[in-house]
Amino acid sequence: MVQRRQILGTVLRVSAAAAAVACLGGLPAAALAENASKRVLSRDTDRSSLLYADPENLDTSNLKITPLREFGTMGDTDIALDQGDWRLSVTGKVERELKLTYSEVRDLPATEREVLLICPGVFANHGRWRGVSLKELIRLSRPSDDASKVAIHGRSSSGTQRDSFDMEEASADKVFLAYRVNGQKLPQKHGYPLRVVAEDHLGYSWTKYVVRVEFL
Repeated sequence: MVQRRQILGTVLRVSAAAAAVACLGGLPAAALAENASKRVLSRDTDRSSLLYADPENLDTSNLKITPLREFGTMGDTDIALDQGDWRLSVTGKVERELKLTYSEVRDLPATEREVLLICPGVFANHGRWRGVSLKELIRLSRPSDDASKVAIHGRSSSGTQRDSFDMEEASADKVFLAYRVNGQKLPQKHGYPLRVVAEDHLGYSWTKYVVRVEFL
C-alpha cells in the first residue's frame, strides 16, 4: 500500500509539472529557469541603481525607455563616417562576400528591440533600437557550416575596435546592428551609421561606427 501511494504521488507531481509547462506556453525548462532567475525591474526603476548590474541577470521588459537626450556615451563620440563613401563589408568564411551601402542596409529586413545598455559605473540607457538583423546577413552571405563566431569591426580613434559573438546570439537577434534609436537616426556620438546592440552584454561590447562583419 505504501509503495502504491508513493507511485501515485510521483504520477501526480509529474502531471502537475506538465500542466504548469502547458500553462506557460510550453516553454522549455531552461528558459523557465532563466526567466525565474532574472531580477524583474519595474517601469520606474532608478537607472542609477543599475550601474554595476549585469544585464544578463535583469528582466527589463517593464522598464521605461530612456529619452535620447539623457543617453550617456562611452568611448569615441566624434568619429565621422561619410554616408556616401561608407560601406558595410561582410567577409570571412562565407560563400558570398558583401559590400553594402547605407541605403542597401536600410532596405534589408529590420529587427527592433528594447535593450538595456550599461556602461559600468557610468550610465544605463534603455533604448528602443532598430537595425539590420544579422540573420539577414547570414542568409545573404551564406557562412560555411564550421563558422561559429561573428566578429564585428568598428572605427575608433586608435584604429579599430573588434568584438565577437556566438552565431547562436546572432541568429536569435540578441546581437544586431542598429541605425535608429528611439525612433530617430542614430546620432554620430552614438556610433552613426551603425552600432552593435548586444543584449546581455556590457557596453564595451557594443562596438560603434561599424564597418565590417566577419564570420570566423
